[in-house]
Amino acid sequence: MTQPPHDEQTASSPEELREQVEETRQGLGQTVDAPAAKTDVKAKAQEKAADVKQQAAVKAGELKAKAAGAAHQVQDKLPDPVKDKAAHAAEQARAKTARAGHLLQEKAPEPVRQKAAQGARAARDNRTVLLAAAVGAALVWLACRRGKE
Repeated sequence: MTQPPHDEQTASSPEELREQVEETRQGLGQTVDAPAAKTDVKAKAQEKAADVKQQAAVKAGELKAKAAGAAHQVQDKLPDPVKDKAAHAAEQARAKTARAGHLLQEKAPEPVRQKAAQGARAARDNRTVLLAAAVGAALVWLACRRGKE
């Protein structure tokens, strides 16, 4: 047996000895668990994935806000005739989409209809980004057209 360190008191009763043994066991258990936790690759990967997912959600929110702001700035700078043409084109596109939707519902098989509905939901969810892209395309078209004149 080993001698206790000089700063530790020896147990005076069997009960105190049991308590000291239990404390030592708990301390050893924590000492063994610490390196094991460091080598738990699966848990670390899950933590990292959760962190990345959180960061991506934050970044997506920031980008969506920037896109909305840019779309509003571009809309404010567009001349009225361009806005009118864009509104007219959007209305025509809605009408064509509605006609295509009716044809799709009548003729397309179920899996195709499900994918189309999924795409339509994604477009509705990202309406601001699509609008910003359309306005940007209109500006590029105008710039190219003015450059040729």
